Amino acid sequence: MELALNVSYITLDGFFQVNKYRYLYFMIMFTLYILILCCNFAIVFLIVVEKSLHEPMYIFIAALLLNSVMLSTVIYPKLLTDFLSKRQIISYSVCLFQFFMFYSLGGSEFLLLFAMAYDRYVSICKPLQYPMIMTKNTISIFLTLAWIVPSSQVAVVAVLMANKKICNFTFTGIFCNNTIYKLLCVYSKAQTVYDMVVLSNVAILPAVFIFFTYTRILVISYQSCKEVRRKAAQTCLPHLIVLISYLCLCAFDVIVSGLESNFPKIVHSILTLQIVMYPPLFNPIIYGLKMKEISKHLKRLFCAVKKN
Repeated sequence: MELALNVSYITLDGFFQVNKYRYLYFMIMFTLYILILCCNFAIVFLIVVEKSLHEPMYIFIAALLLNSVMLSTVIYPKLLTDFLSKRQIISYSVCLFQFFMFYSLGGSEFLLLFAMAYDRYVSICKPLQYPMIMTKNTISIFLTLAWIVPSSQVAVVAVLMANKKICNFTFTGIFCNNTIYKLLCVYSKAQTVYDMVVLSNVAILPAVFIFFTYTRILVISYQSCKEVRRKAAQTCLPHLIVLISYLCLCAFDVIVSGLESNFPKIVHSILTLQIVMYPPLFNPIIYGLKMKEISKHLKRLFCAVKKN
């Protein structure tokens, strides 16, 4: 029975004094999760109900925020359950599913930011062609590819890992990210190459394109009138803030997983949590404060709530 348990389940050894502070951890993470749901759904609700926000840029923002909610939902409920459990364990199959969803949705984040950068490029650099380029079909294609491309490629990685033998049943982590590789008995060079291809397709190449696009926008804006520069600053700055912060957090994820033995357990756990705390919590705040149209409708919504 014990052997079967070891084969089926993995111990999550990244929790720090969970028995002593379990209720404190639970309340903190539960509060964060509720804030994430409320902040993101508030912006999405506004974009859905306000016809003036039925434009490509706001549709992509809504998709990005929904993506953040899905990513949080993959992580937070399991964390909350672990805080209240005597043993922090997860089955290998569920761990693989969490790994698959985490990196699929993480890749979707990059591709949605890619779509938003392209939308801003066409809007500012080719304004006369914008209605013909950014049609409903174009938006649908971008959204479909943003979720299908990462999931199909990460699924191959997950299937390959499902067929490999695991020799380690404990890892220093609180959820299944790329630390799961340390469970495998053998990690082949072929899989390393494929992983690099996936990373390039869903993260590196979109990020390069996004920076190239915004550089092009800045050059054209600088050469144009003051109104164009103002429009570029208002609409592009929030996207750049979100992109740069997300890139930094993804770099954290890679570095922390590679150097986990050099960090105390609590430091490792806090650093790992950054990527599932900051983007879903601060993205709606950034867009709500920095995007003029969204901010205007938010103020109206809050005023209406106060009156009632």
